[in-house]
Amino acid sequence: MLGRETERRALAALVERAASGAGGAVVVLGAPGIGKSTLVAEAAARAAGHGVRVLTAVGVESEEDVACAGLHQLVHQLRDGIDDLPGPQRAALRAAVGLADEAVPDLYLVGLAALTLLSDAAVKAPLLVVVEDAHWMDRASLDVLGFVARRIESDPLALVVVTRGLDDRLGGAGLPVLALDPLTDEVSGELLDAVAPGLGPQVRRRLLEEAAGNPLALTELPVALRSVGGAYALTPGPLPLTERLERTFTARVSRLPVDTRAVLLLAALNGDGTLDECLAAAARMLGTAVGVAALGPAVDAGLVAGWGMVFRHPLVRSALHHAATAAERQAAHAALAAELQGQPDRQAWHRAAATAGPDEHAARDLDSTAGRALRRGGVAAALGALRRAAELTADPSARADRLLRAAELALESGQPAVAAHLLAQARSLDLSVRDQGRAAWVGIALVEGSAQGEGTATAELAELAVGLAAGEPVLGLRMLWGAVLHCFWGEPGPDARRRVAAAVDRMPVDADNADLVALRAYCAPVERGRAVLESLAGQLERSAEDPEGDQLLGGAAVTVGAPALASRLTARSLDALRAQGRLSMLARALCVQAGSAARLGDVRAGHLAAEEAAELARETGQPLVHAMVHAIRAQLAAVCGDPEAEAWAAEAERTALPGGARPALAIVQMARGQAALCQGRYGDAFGHLRRVFDPADPAFHPWLRFYGVAELVEAAVRSDSAEAARVLLEELTPLGEPTPSPALLCGLRLGHALLSPPSAAEPRYREALDAVPVDWPFERARVHLALGEWLRRHRRPAESRVVLQAAREVFDALGASAWAERARQELRAAGASSPRRDLAAVDRLTSTELHVAQLAAQGLTNREIGERLYVSPRTVSTHLQRMFPKLGVTSRGELAAVLGAAMTYAEDVV
Repeated sequence: MLGRETERRALAALVERAASGAGGAVVVLGAPGIGKSTLVAEAAARAAGHGVRVLTAVGVESEEDVACAGLHQLVHQLRDGIDDLPGPQRAALRAAVGLADEAVPDLYLVGLAALTLLSDAAVKAPLLVVVEDAHWMDRASLDVLGFVARRIESDPLALVVVTRGLDDRLGGAGLPVLALDPLTDEVSGELLDAVAPGLGPQVRRRLLEEAAGNPLALTELPVALRSVGGAYALTPGPLPLTERLERTFTARVSRLPVDTRAVLLLAALNGDGTLDECLAAAARMLGTAVGVAALGPAVDAGLVAGWGMVFRHPLVRSALHHAATAAERQAAHAALAAELQGQPDRQAWHRAAATAGPDEHAARDLDSTAGRALRRGGVAAALGALRRAAELTADPSARADRLLRAAELALESGQPAVAAHLLAQARSLDLSVRDQGRAAWVGIALVEGSAQGEGTATAELAELAVGLAAGEPVLGLRMLWGAVLHCFWGEPGPDARRRVAAAVDRMPVDADNADLVALRAYCAPVERGRAVLESLAGQLERSAEDPEGDQLLGGAAVTVGAPALASRLTARSLDALRAQGRLSMLARALCVQAGSAARLGDVRAGHLAAEEAAELARETGQPLVHAMVHAIRAQLAAVCGDPEAEAWAAEAERTALPGGARPALAIVQMARGQAALCQGRYGDAFGHLRRVFDPADPAFHPWLRFYGVAELVEAAVRSDSAEAARVLLEELTPLGEPTPSPALLCGLRLGHALLSPPSAAEPRYREALDAVPVDWPFERARVHLALGEWLRRHRRPAESRVVLQAAREVFDALGASAWAERARQELRAAGASSPRRDLAAVDRLTSTELHVAQLAAQGLTNREIGERLYVSPRTVSTHLQRMFPKLGVTSRGELAAVLGAAMTYAEDVV
């Protein structure tokens, strides 16, 4: 432990936090032999001394593709608490770790179950969870552990993840990293002198040079030097340190008896298998009985710890692998496959490893393993199984099927480069018409969000989808979505859009199918707008039994310019998506909810949805959704006059611009335009907003621009660019004929009023006011403000004060501070005082605190709130403790009255 004082203090502080009731997580990162395990072992001993229970799990290379293998290790140690979990969590966790033969509804529900299980155990005694060799742990387990790690700040629970490399599985979790660097020259010399005193100067210098500050090298190379004369430890010439250390262990292995080497090789290949399995497989491989005594020489050689199957160091496992010939490894895998009856997944991987050429039997076994992995939520494990199955498949048709399924899973798990490689392999084969369609869908999905995709390919994919839908409606709809989303995110061109819309119309599914309604909205919201709005209104009348459908329909409503309808449809999906653990879809639903609130001017609701959507989009790996949420945050900030608007806009632009994600870029420019408009920078406002209407600009969007029509016209009128606004309205007015889009029609009517001569303006303003839907109070206040400004400028102050007062009250109630300030300025100019509204107590809460407060006010317990928000009950308690002083209350029983008063005021005004 020489030279590790800083790192030791950091881990000691983490342990002490857990012992005192607060939690946290850290990744211990470093090269092989750098001292990670020794450092963590000391922390574990310290934890035990503080009364902290220590749980361990170890990643094993041969089980990297066995879904939830690492999670199973942890759950097994806490199995007594599984029955106390809420029903959906209990079922999900049991299915994930193989205790029940059921499909896992969503891996995030498994994450919540693991969090609850650990949190409940930590209430009884603080916990330290140590995950060793995380670089070899299966992805599903690491995803669950990352989910847990981000939510344990308020629990007496510490998580330490030990790894050689910070790959995307850990780097994306955003955990603090404790990186172990090589020891300094001075400390290296001190350690070497302690383990190998009396070395000659030349040998000592050579060992220090070769070890390069690696503690394991400093302790093992002298041993190798003594035992084998330095032949492996000091091989002349350059040699990577890890390989040199492996050779020191290999040298010891080569001197062991045959049965000992066999047992060790089997243990290295068998992952977390038992000693009995390894001994039985060794007997099968050697054709003679092998007993536990075979381990004796390995213990004496310092390769294993005691008489179990625990290697002294992970490099021992690697050394055993390299010391064996290919034939020996295949024989060992075959022996293990024969012994692992009743364990089909492990058996399938060993059978595949024992196979050198094509083998359909082994391929089918791995295909079945992929299916079981998917049922347990192990997408990455299923991907690995299908890739290996494809390698073992000789039949071109079966090979293409497995390659395409693997490519689809690679897309789902956020690995586009892998998906592209698999797609290229599949396309090199003679594909059936069905597989050509699947390949086309994967290809279009790879460029989703890019404006550089080819319009012809998009249209052809849509037409192919219709042909396939007659026999395979699920596949046909999925392919059609790929084409339609390219129309939404990118710009395939008007001809491709028409062909896609025609394909949607020919889709052989029920007219009220949620997918079909949403597809029409996304690809042709003007041409099909009237039918879509009628369908959406009808969908609102049915019972809320399809959260996925409601999420799609909410997005469709935004696209056709009906934000209030979008908010209602999406709101119906939220509770069910939370209960099912479908956090990827929940992130998209909340994004729609936040965007609708921004357009409705409901700042409080918008912030609440946007904050949660941003966290979930990041956690579920959806960068385009994340960019959209940041753009919406910029819009919300602009509405309430928050100077952070530009920071959010720039953050969204950084993600959206490289991929040409037009919807996010359009919202960014509308946010900037609205902020400039409210600040009186009319020229800047016009410049930002005009980009959304310019087909040559990356921020152009043919439908989302409808939400910015009135703002653009006002900015144009006030910056001497009225003629440009008139040209624009002439272009857009005909679009109002085929669609009753509220956003478009409201924008056109107010735009025409703003451009009208004095003699015709007032009737136009009144028409615009009458046309605003009753469920869009912000838009009504927006028209009131414009009418009040016109009345004041035309020397009718008394009349202007009435409508300006109405506008200001609504803006205040919604939290649209920037617009409220404009109304106040006009009121003062009209001769009326209008003091600023004091900030309500509820507005001092963070979005998360407000969400917790609302649920607590409904009577939910901390545990029930935790289930809804995917946090631990103790975290809920922490939020409540923080918010009570802000609200001036002392108990949760007072929350309903405080929140109710704020909401009632807003509802009364609106």
